[in-house]
This record gives sequence, C-alpha cells and structure tokens, in this order.
Amino acid sequence: MVEIKHLSKKFGKKTAVDDVSYVFDKGVYGLLGPNGAGKTTLLRCMLQLYSYQGEVLIDTVSAGKQDVCIGYLPQKNSVFSGLTVEEQLKYYANLKHMKKERMAEEIDRVLKLVNLTEFRQKKGNKLSGGMIRRLGIAQALLDRPRLVVLDEPTTGLDPEERMNFKNIIRQMGEESVVIMSTHIVEDVEAVCGSIVIMQNGRICVGGSQKDISQLAEEKVYEIPKTMQKESQYVERTLLIDDTEYVRVLTSEPIDAEPVKPTVEDGYLCVLKGI
Repeated sequence: MVEIKHLSKKFGKKTAVDDVSYVFDKGVYGLLGPNGAGKTTLLRCMLQLYSYQGEVLIDTVSAGKQDVCIGYLPQKNSVFSGLTVEEQLKYYANLKHMKKERMAEEIDRVLKLVNLTEFRQKKGNKLSGGMIRRLGIAQALLDRPRLVVLDEPTTGLDPEERMNFKNIIRQMGEESVVIMSTHIVEDVEAVCGSIVIMQNGRICVGGSQKDISQLAEEKVYEIPKTMQKESQYVERTLLIDDTEYVRVLTSEPIDAEPVKPTVEDGYLCVLKGI
C-alpha cells in the first residue's frame, strides 16, 4: 500500500501539486490529466526526486526513511551508448542494491519480459527508439519493486510491443502498486483497474473504470451534425450511413437517446465540468 498525505509542491510562486491525499492499494492505476495538471510532479515527489510538504508512506513507513525497491520509467529514458543491454541492466541492479546471486536470474527474467533477450550484447548506440523504451521498462521492473511508476510508458512502442507491455503491467499489478501516467485513455482502459484524474494540481476523482464511466451517464449522445448546438461539447465526428453525426457530451435536455458512456467520456466530463 502507498499512501499520500496532504502532499504539496511549489516551484517559486506556482503550486504544481496542491494538498493531495490518496491511498493506492495493490493493483494498476491510470493517472490521467491534461498537460500541466501536476501528474509528473506528483510522481516525482512520490519517488523522492523532489522535496515536498506532506507525507508519502509505503506500507505505513515514510518513503524517505526506508530503503525500498521502486521501479521508475520517466517520460524520456536514455541509455549509455558504450554499454551493452546486459551491462546497463547490471548497472541499474547495483543501484537497487540487488544481491549478486539474484542479479543474473533477474536480468534474464526482465529481458525475456520485454523481448530483448537476443539483443543483450547489443550496445546502447545501436538500439532503436523502441528498444531503448523496452530497456527502460526492463530496468523499472528489476527486483520486483513494491511500487512501479511509469510516465508515458508506451511512447515509441509499436502496436505489438504495446500489447506485450500491457500484459506485463497486468502481471505486475498482482504483486505491486503500479501507477501509470499517460494521455492514452485506450492504454488505461486496457490495463488499469483503477483511475485517478488530476487537474490544476489536485486529484478531482478516483475510482474503478465503471465509476469513471458512470460520471458521463445520460450525458453522451450521437446525433446528426445538423442537431448540434454551440453549448454542447463535441467529442468526435462520425459517419453513419453516409450521414455526418457528432458524439456530444452535455447535461442539457436533448431530443435523443443517450448512448453507453466510456472511460474517456467520464474523463472528459470531469475536465469540462459537464
């Protein structure tokens, strides 16, 4: 369990995270929010990369007062150009104070998870962008961390790699707290049992996928474009039987039957105040 208590972070006069409290139990959480919502800052505070006001507890003990294994994949991860994939993982294993007798077995495990086994002797300057991202995922998963923080993890992955990554994260959620920050709602729907939405440095709402979807109940309609009003938020345009329709979010009465809401509908309703 990871618990945040009244966490705040300022950069000069700007408040990036504003008195956030939340409890993360074992499982996979999707952290959603627009640019500037405070997601990355919150994650970096949890990782003890920033100083902050408040508390971060891992299994009831302050994160700053214990030597606990944490996995972290930043938005942009780089590699050591002169080191092989295996050597880079040994470097990260040492940073995590992993016992030498477990190191080889653990490196084999994560290389297999991210499909890099055959490239273990390839140097960093020979890796493609997708391979660099997979190597970042591998180092984050070393030593089966109790907390895994992933910031925009599927950036640079092709469709097959994204599917494999989602399977890995589902497995990780069975033994760890996994927090995945992303703009891709599809990835959240695929792997996250719980969703947390941030805006303006605060957590607006948190709950299951069903809870978030229900925030848009009776507010989602697919109507001919000719029926659209300026006050309605247009989510996207559709072509149905050669007729142009719009998918709109609105809390106003409308002469149409509502459609079943999705996680994205609920998320947009929160952001737009619908």
